[in-house]
Amino acid sequence: MTTGEYLVFLVVALALTVAVGRVLFLSGEPFLEEVFQSKETARSLNLLLTVLFHLLTLGVLAIISTADVPVDGVVQTMVTKLGVVLVIVGIAYGVSMLVLFRVRERRRASVTAENVQLRIAEQKSRPGGAEPVPPPN
Repeated sequence: MTTGEYLVFLVVALALTVAVGRVLFLSGEPFLEEVFQSKETARSLNLLLTVLFHLLTLGVLAIISTADVPVDGVVQTMVTKLGVVLVIVGIAYGVSMLVLFRVRERRRASVTAENVQLRIAEQKSRPGGAEPVPPPN
């Protein structure tokens, strides 16, 4: 790749990285807020995850930009390198989402278990003929 082609590749890859990072930042906070039940924690973690995303992606970009790709033509080389970047970013994103989904499900299970324990304790403490306690909302 010539210097011009190399620069075009870097500009396109950087633009893609910044665009995807921005989408993740804007869309990630509401999800994290639901998981952690705190705006401050969600905002802080969202910023940390966005920085991590950018660092990993830019690191992969730097490595891929210097790798030789055995294809013919400049366009094919750029498309192949960008494709590798996108696949790696997609895999990293997917793993992150799986971890966050598991955290959310564990929190939900914990809340459900607490609610069940409260209902059992309430049922044990009320007299035998009392009306059942409605489930908490």
